[in-house]
Amino acid sequence: MNIAALPYVALLAFFFGSSMVVSRFSLGQFEPSTYIGIRMIISSGMALMVYAIVTGRRLPRDPEVWKRAGLLGVFGTAVPMVCVISALQYQSSGVTSLMLATGPALTVCLAHFVLPDELLNRRKGFGVTLALGGALLLAVSGEDGLPDATEAVPTGYLLVTVAMVFSAVMIIYARKYLRGYDAYDVGSIRIFTTALAVTPFSLLTVGFDVSAVDAAGALALIYSAVVGTFLGLLLSFYNIKRFGATPAVMTTYIIPIVAGIGGVLLLGEEITGTMMVGMIVIVGGIALLQQYRKPTGLLRRFPHRGSY
Repeated sequence: MNIAALPYVALLAFFFGSSMVVSRFSLGQFEPSTYIGIRMIISSGMALMVYAIVTGRRLPRDPEVWKRAGLLGVFGTAVPMVCVISALQYQSSGVTSLMLATGPALTVCLAHFVLPDELLNRRKGFGVTLALGGALLLAVSGEDGLPDATEAVPTGYLLVTVAMVFSAVMIIYARKYLRGYDAYDVGSIRIFTTALAVTPFSLLTVGFDVSAVDAAGALALIYSAVVGTFLGLLLSFYNIKRFGATPAVMTTYIIPIVAGIGGVLLLGEEITGTMMVGMIVIVGGIALLQQYRKPTGLLRRFPHRGSY
């Protein structure tokens, strides 16, 4: 990996990892879907403004790109975000980010059955087994990273698993159907449709109660919208364009460290020995999925990333 990419990788990991910690803090004041809806409305507004400045045009009117990118927004962003943010009610930001780090392994595994040019070989298979085995270790041990938990609650693990499955399926979907579209078009429509999907869902299911939100909660929401989503996605696009996919995947390794340390310092979460072993196993497995100086086509074009 280009050494010049390291500051950008670390900054992106800080954006996403700190956003995970801030999101868990915000759940004390927001319903998960309400939090995501407001956050994505802010992010989509900023994204549309930057889109107009960068491209000098409005969003495309082609119904085909709206249909395909819209599906990516609903099932590849909205559903995973609701699941992950909801999971933070049951487990720490550190444990959640560790689980999410196995996303590339799950994507590669599913791609084997769908994409003829993404078949598993022995090295990939071992990497997938290691990464998913590390996640299974965390789940079986009942680690939640919360200091006041009396017994493990599997709900958080189930929600994160659902989020990863949806994300992996939609990354493969994007690999098949969105390769020829402009990245700015797809990214902007994706953020916009996420807000469009989550906001009505929140209104219908839990209403729109923000009476418990104080100044700290409002600042946390703005931080996650501006830094964790908007700036995070911009920097992610920039890293891929300038340095390729390897730095983008390297970000996956650092996010659990940022989220784990941030959770301990700001939210009183815990980092246990089992979590450390799980992280080593997961990172080792993901590392095996990266071919020397040549990431797989799937991860090269659509590296697993996200802001929560």
